[in-house]
Amino acid sequence: MLSSKGEDFRAFWTERHLCTLTTIRPDGTPHVVPVGVTLDVETATARVITSGGSHKARQILAAGTAPVAVCQVDGRRWSTLEGRAVVRREPEVVRDAERRYADRYRTPRPNPERVVIEIAVTRVLGTV
Repeated sequence: MLSSKGEDFRAFWTERHLCTLTTIRPDGTPHVVPVGVTLDVETATARVITSGGSHKARQILAAGTAPVAVCQVDGRRWSTLEGRAVVRREPEVVRDAERRYADRYRTPRPNPERVVIEIAVTRVLGTV
């Protein structure tokens, strides 16, 4: 699905851009926070590293799996990835997500409570 988006799309998701993650609270209102996101185009998987006690992680954990969206904007270029998220705690999954984050942004600070919000991307919107 994502592999057909082309090189401009792929490049946009490797450039250093701050993103937002939108989750839905139990009352139906959106919870939007700034995050760093990495995207594996081949597997259509987006990843956000965060602390296990964060509101976003707790919300997704409570649901088991949750609909989410991540979005990044750079002038007139923008891209939103929608999908279903789960929280992963396995050490090898966390290490892999930290490596991907370091490649796109910078080496993350140590955090023994770190988890990965893993998003199976099902829809892409944007002008890239």
